[in-house]
Amino acid sequence: MEDKRFDNNRPVAACVVYKSLLQWRSFEAEKTNIFDRIIHTIRLSTIRSQDNICDLAYWLSATSTLLFHVQNTLKASNKQNAASHRSRTSPATIFGRMAQGFRSSSMGMGTSTGYSGMVGQPNEQSKVDAKYPALLFKQHLTAYVEKIYGMIRDALKKEIGPFLNLCIQAPKSARVRSIRGSSKSIHSNIVAKQQASNIYWQSIANKLDHTLNILSANHVPSMITSTMFSQVFSYINVQLFNSLLLRRECCSFSNGEYVKVGLQELEQWCVRATNQLAGTSWDELQHIRQAVGFLVLHQKAQKSLDEITNELCPILSTPQIYRIGTMFWDDKYGTQGLSAHVIGRMRILMAEDSINMPNNSFLIDVDSSIPFTMEEMSQSLSDFKLSDVDPPPLLRQRSDFHFLFQPAD
Repeated sequence: MEDKRFDNNRPVAACVVYKSLLQWRSFEAEKTNIFDRIIHTIRLSTIRSQDNICDLAYWLSATSTLLFHVQNTLKASNKQNAASHRSRTSPATIFGRMAQGFRSSSMGMGTSTGYSGMVGQPNEQSKVDAKYPALLFKQHLTAYVEKIYGMIRDALKKEIGPFLNLCIQAPKSARVRSIRGSSKSIHSNIVAKQQASNIYWQSIANKLDHTLNILSANHVPSMITSTMFSQVFSYINVQLFNSLLLRRECCSFSNGEYVKVGLQELEQWCVRATNQLAGTSWDELQHIRQAVGFLVLHQKAQKSLDEITNELCPILSTPQIYRIGTMFWDDKYGTQGLSAHVIGRMRILMAEDSINMPNNSFLIDVDSSIPFTMEEMSQSLSDFKLSDVDPPPLLRQRSDFHFLFQPAD
C-alpha cells in the first residue's frame, strides 16, 4: 500500500499528517474532528491487523513517529477546552481522510493554505499552546503506541512459549543414564544433548530473528525494539527459572549442561542483534543463568554460603538457592551437593525472615507493564529530524497540499 511507504527511514504517513496538522493549526483549535478521524483510522487498522505482525509493526512505527513530533510540538495550555467533535465517517486511508477533510478543517479554523514555516524541529519558543483536542489526541496516540507494542510483544511470547517447555529439560534420549561408562559413550551423550538442545533453542532464535527483521524493516525506533526484546527475554527468564525450581528432575548436573548450551544460543543472538536492538536482553536472563551455573558447578560441598550468595548467585535469594540446592542431584559424576552446614545456615536465615516471606517466595513474576514512558521515547529520538517526504500521488495532485513540498526548517 502506498500509505505504508518510508522515506529516509521515516513513515511517510506520519510525517505528512504532522506537517498538515501544523499547517492547519489543528493543535491550536478549540474544536476540530481531524484528530478523531486519525485515531479512528489507527484503531480500525489495528483491529484488522491484530494477527499480522508486519502491519502492526508499521503502525507502531507510524504512531510512535507521529507521537514523537506531537510531543515535541505541544506545550500544555492553561485553558483546556473539554468539548470535541467526533466524526467516524470518511474514506479508507489517512490520505483520503485528509484530502476530503482539508477544506472543512482549515476553513473552520480560519487558516490560510500557504506554508506556515512552522514545520521543522520546534524550539521552546515555537511550541504550540495546545488546546484540549490536541492534548486528547496526544493521549490517544500514547495509548495506541502502548497497545500495539504490547500486541507485538505478547505475540512473540506466545510463539516461543511452547519451545520453552522443551528447553528446560533434556530429552530422555539425550540424558545421562549412568555415571559409569567409557569416555566415548559420555562424549556421545554430550553430542546428543547438544544436538537436541539446538533444535528447540534455534527455533526460539529464529522466532526472535523473524520479529526483529519485521521491526527493522518498518523502522520501529531502536529504543522501542530493544525494550521489547528485553521484556521478552525477561519472560524467558521467568518461565525457565520457575520451571527449574518446580521440577526436581530439571535440577540435575546433566540437565544444567543441557540448558547452558541452549542459553549460549540466546547469547549469540544478542551479539548478532547488537546492543542497540537487543538492549539488556542478555542481562534479563540472570536468574536462569546463575541457577544453571550452580547446577554445573563442581565441588559444591566445598563452597561457603558467602561464596554462593555473593559470588556465584548474587541475584538469587536465599529461598531460591535453598530450593535449587536441596533438589540438586548429580546424575553424571555422583558428587555431593551443598554441605549440611550451608543448608542449615540457609534454614536459619529463612526462619528469621519467615514472617515477611510470602508463600512460594522462590518464584519470580512476569512483568507485563509498558517499561518506558513517552518522555523517554522522545528523548531517545532527540536526533530524529522531520523528513522532507515525497507526498503520495493523491495529495501531490491537490493544490491544497502544496505546502508539503516546502522544505523543512
